Amino acid sequence: MNLGRPKSVPYTGQRDGLTGIDKRPVDGPVRVSAPGPKGVGGSGLAGDAVCETRHHGGDDQAVYAVAREDLDEWERTLGRTLPDGSFGENLTTEGVDVSGALIGERWAVGPEVVLEVTSGRVPCRTFQGHLGEKGWVKRFTERAAPGAYLRVITPGEVRAGDAVRIVHRPDHDVTVALQFRAVTTERELLPRLLAAGDALHPEALRRAREHVEKSGAVVEV
Repeated sequence: MNLGRPKSVPYTGQRDGLTGIDKRPVDGPVRVSAPGPKGVGGSGLAGDAVCETRHHGGDDQAVYAVAREDLDEWERTLGRTLPDGSFGENLTTEGVDVSGALIGERWAVGPEVVLEVTSGRVPCRTFQGHLGEKGWVKRFTERAAPGAYLRVITPGEVRAGDAVRIVHRPDHDVTVALQFRAVTTERELLPRLLAAGDALHPEALRRAREHVEKSGAVVEV
């Protein structure tokens, strides 16, 4: 479990130069709750900073999770250590196929909290500056293992080491990785996102609907 504090950096587009992407592990307990609409609400974790609320935070991006296994793979690729929180994630999981999770999949984290998968994380300039890797946005996008944004269904407290249990899997095949590819490099996949319905992040759902309307694509129901 990782929280960030506001930090002044030269690589963010935020007017005041502040970002909360530099997240560090904490033991907890930490309160998790829906933060409010995007543009108003920040992180779903108490004490975690989201400085750029136009594009980050809000109810549908309340929590960001990354698999420790993906960080380990990037360590081998980049030849450097990536501690938990390196990608700006709130939850660093073990044994969970985060990018393979289905949109609308629900996770029980610890004894109280229930989260719902909404979308993958699209890399930005701040992420690249934070990692300090040349061409990072392109490399991250090409791998298509973006980690997952989640909304808060049931609030409560979480602690480092809490178990993550999948308590609901919807009846479709729209994974986080597929959704990410559809909104980045493979727009022909956008119609497939409609199968996830309202569980999908509203921005991705709108893009999928607009694509279908403009292209006249046939969507199987």
